[in-house]
Amino acid sequence: MEIDSVRKPNQKLSKTEKKLRQKQVKARNTLLRHEGIECVSSPTKSLVIANGGLGNGIGRCQLLSMVEECGSVEALLMPPNKPYSFVKYGLIEDCKRAYDTLNGKEIMLEDSSQGIVLYVNFVGKVPWEVTTPTALPPGLRVIEDLVSPEEERRLLESIDWTEDEVIPNAQKSLKHRRVKHFGYEFRYDNNNVDRDRPLPGGLPELCNVILAKCLKLGYIKEKPDQLTINQYEPGQGIPPHIDTHSAFEDEIISLSLGAEIVMDFKHPDGQAVAVMLPQRSLLLMSGESRYLWTHGITPRKFDIVQASGGWKVGTVSANIGDLTLNKRGKRTSFTFRKVRRSPCNCVYPSVCDSQRKDTAPSFPVSDSDASKLEEKYVHEVYEEIAGHFSNTRHSPWPRVVEFLSGLPCGAVVADVGCGNGKYLGVGKDLYMLGCDRSKNLVDICGQKGSQAFVGDALSVPIRSGTCDACISIAVVHHFSTAERRLAALCELVRLLRPGGRALVYVWAMEQEYNKQKSKYLKEKRSRRGGMEETNGGACERDHQYLVHPNNGTSQETHPKLPVHTNRTSFDSQDLLVPWHLKDGTKKKAEPIKSHQPPSNSANSCKPSPVFHRYYHVFCEGELEEVCKSLDCIKVVESYYDQGNWCVVLEKR
Repeated sequence: MEIDSVRKPNQKLSKTEKKLRQKQVKARNTLLRHEGIECVSSPTKSLVIANGGLGNGIGRCQLLSMVEECGSVEALLMPPNKPYSFVKYGLIEDCKRAYDTLNGKEIMLEDSSQGIVLYVNFVGKVPWEVTTPTALPPGLRVIEDLVSPEEERRLLESIDWTEDEVIPNAQKSLKHRRVKHFGYEFRYDNNNVDRDRPLPGGLPELCNVILAKCLKLGYIKEKPDQLTINQYEPGQGIPPHIDTHSAFEDEIISLSLGAEIVMDFKHPDGQAVAVMLPQRSLLLMSGESRYLWTHGITPRKFDIVQASGGWKVGTVSANIGDLTLNKRGKRTSFTFRKVRRSPCNCVYPSVCDSQRKDTAPSFPVSDSDASKLEEKYVHEVYEEIAGHFSNTRHSPWPRVVEFLSGLPCGAVVADVGCGNGKYLGVGKDLYMLGCDRSKNLVDICGQKGSQAFVGDALSVPIRSGTCDACISIAVVHHFSTAERRLAALCELVRLLRPGGRALVYVWAMEQEYNKQKSKYLKEKRSRRGGMEETNGGACERDHQYLVHPNNGTSQETHPKLPVHTNRTSFDSQDLLVPWHLKDGTKKKAEPIKSHQPPSNSANSCKPSPVFHRYYHVFCEGELEEVCKSLDCIKVVESYYDQGNWCVVLEKR
């Protein structure tokens, strides 16, 4: 289907053309709303192709062959995990030809029977990020071709996945992969091994040659005594984790057989590095990469890799002009470890189970317990992280700005829980007052010239009925009982005059909604603004406890609050969210330089402090139901906004 890019004003569109034009406009609006990409109506040299991206399963070769049929292409930019791409032509005429040819074009994905329709728009500026090569995490090495194809074949043929008579209970079939243990069984219930119960038979004889080679070449210092073999079908993976410190010694090596894979490493501060592990290569982890960075394999059937030959080993760059898709094959990993016989004394105590002395609080059962919990895990934490927190909070959320922009000139607005005051300067024609429990955050507001004072959201020192509007952005979810959350909402209502409105945002349990993941789940790096971020959380599993909870819920023993893992879905409504503090314990706002990992793990002897903030994440409909229980209140609007549940209230 072709649509003329130039059409006479009085020429009518057919029904099919009207439908296509509507889809095109919808794609344009979606890109602007979700990605901030603005399309233009006049022809340019550049196009944005909606539905034509790596996130849709379209590879570079397939898309490039289509766009080159329309003219000379200067650049094809394919952002990772995005459902769109940019193409830049040398001539406007070629770009117009592509606009007419590709708009509404249905294509079939390679290696799939699925078809998708492309929608094309002109863009004025094409975002081009100048990227520098990413360094491997300190202590990480990738050795290519450690074994020959013949050795690989013998190793793979030696694994018997069908029976296990000699080693009882050493074979497991997990949800995301097949696994087999030798030497010692790794226990997934406690992420450790039973040192007093070695498995009979030791390590397979075939492995001795490989381990001897690694010892001779200096890749490892001592011979491992535990082996885990994992088999991954395309589409399978393993959650981000750190191998338990107390279970194994420093060095961990993993041999990739059968197929290459991209493994994702993440530092607690949010820095992410994608590492290509070629077939028959050896991965070596020690020091910082072993103890501090999480590693995992994202479950998917295609990996995003560099289109040029550089992707064969090492880090995968973020150069959007050189990314494509690589279909996964069946991969088998041999991971060797040395069982630890004494406590770990590494220099990363915040994530070390041998050294961490944190004791997680219990779920509060009284108002007094709740108050103490919030004091330690909300108020004290924000006092400590105020400067770093402020440096990550720059951009106002669009829907909040929209609410404030709709208020009449001269309206009195209270921002309860104002943080660093990023909304206090939004409405120039509004009279805005900020209130926050953190003195250090209020001081930052003052440095910006905003009016703010220290106060509790449960008892705001403002006269009743004097505000035209109130906003409470990411505050109510820090109250630890239903009664206290209701009281915080009642306090907002008290401040409003009749007819006044309040906007409330809370973190949502549902971080994947309407088949779309929130930006919180999709982001790979720490952000400087936007929705509430956890700023890290290197845990052994998707969810961990600082102290394992008791099964019972008697009055004497109450379950402990789980600690959430950054950038994962929520498994509990009440939890602790880690914040890894940069630049020591500085409280004043200072510019934060982009993190560059040191080249030597020995330089990383001062790990960042870790604080835990309490959250109650809201299920769909929960916030709205609580608001409906308030007297003299009408719920004007309820919506979902990038991982948050939001309501607009009006006082009758």
